[in-house]
Amino acid sequence: MNKDKTHSPNGETQRSMCEWAEATFGPVSVPVSLVERAMLEIDELKEAVLAQDHAEIGKEAADVLILLYRLADQFGLDLDSEVAGKMAINRARAWTKKGDGTGSHI
Repeated sequence: MNKDKTHSPNGETQRSMCEWAEATFGPVSVPVSLVERAMLEIDELKEAVLAQDHAEIGKEAADVLILLYRLADQFGLDLDSEVAGKMAINRARAWTKKGDGTGSHI
């Protein structure tokens, strides 16, 4: 992974988040454990959305993102680059709207 990656406005990068997580929680022995934890955080995010608790929505969404950064790191992936590549694919696809703010590619 590129350790010289541009910092976000708050100074955090995938690398800095992963280094913090490893120092705090230890190395990842089973990467799927990160997925399982992210699913728990998604449930908490859903609860916050249903309650329309804006502060908690931000915190829970951030927890999910941090776990996804760490998961990508386990496989030597730069998540920001992966998102950029996936958006290029998404922009080239035709989509149908579902009427709820989501859709499916054709």
